[in-house]
Amino acid sequence: MPEPATKQGESTLALWQGAWIAALITGVVVWGLIAWVVIRYRRRSDDEIPIQTRYNLPLEIFYTIAPIMMVVVFFQQTVETQNVMLHRSAEPDNIVEVTAQQWSWAFNHGVGEVDYTKDEKGENDDDEFPYSEYAYVSGTGSDIPSLYLPVDRTTRFNLHSPDVIHDFGVPGFLMKMDVIPGRVNTFEVTPKTEGVYAGKCYELCGVYHSRMLFEVHVVSGEEYDAYVEDLATRASSEKPLIGGDYTRTQVGLDTEESAEHEGAAE
Repeated sequence: MPEPATKQGESTLALWQGAWIAALITGVVVWGLIAWVVIRYRRRSDDEIPIQTRYNLPLEIFYTIAPIMMVVVFFQQTVETQNVMLHRSAEPDNIVEVTAQQWSWAFNHGVGEVDYTKDEKGENDDDEFPYSEYAYVSGTGSDIPSLYLPVDRTTRFNLHSPDVIHDFGVPGFLMKMDVIPGRVNTFEVTPKTEGVYAGKCYELCGVYHSRMLFEVHVVSGEEYDAYVEDLATRASSEKPLIGGDYTRTQVGLDTEESAEHEGAAE
């Protein structure tokens, strides 16, 4: 299991380690009992007839109750970890609108003040967004985009898809989530280590699914602010690029802008 690069990922690692430790302890006990029975009750002569035991009620009750209790504990630990991974802060430091589409990614960084009352609540897309301006970067089939995140700040991802189901995941974060058309799934991360991490789509989304790669650059808060400010001077819009009718442009241009581009091409 990779070393978690986020605070939330520590819970996933702890659950994974705990499950393996419990499984190994159970395995050692069972293997030990098997070995003891094989040695203790082995046939010692050809004409020996082993003791015939039809049932052992206490043992049967134990072997029924113990697995049920183990499942209950695993379930409880899993739910607690899920609650940590899906926790929504009242006011996260950043909100990034992530668009997954065939076959690349667009990352929309908010510029200026944030209005948390307009943030997505997990329902269908609408026309209200928490920032009044967005700086965006978008990849293509031959260009892998980069997502910049500030270290020690909580960033919420709002996940959008204009076409099919995708899956946004970063192995170093120990977290991934489906990107579903018509629904905005969200989760938050708080990176704790600067560095570059690989990301990709974990859902088979079409013939060029393997091209849906991206890089995550976790940088200092000052570097992140400077990056967004510089990006806003080169690629910005009033609303985030979340696809739409003209998604084949890979940058989510709206219909009016698409018509202008088509006219210029002609």
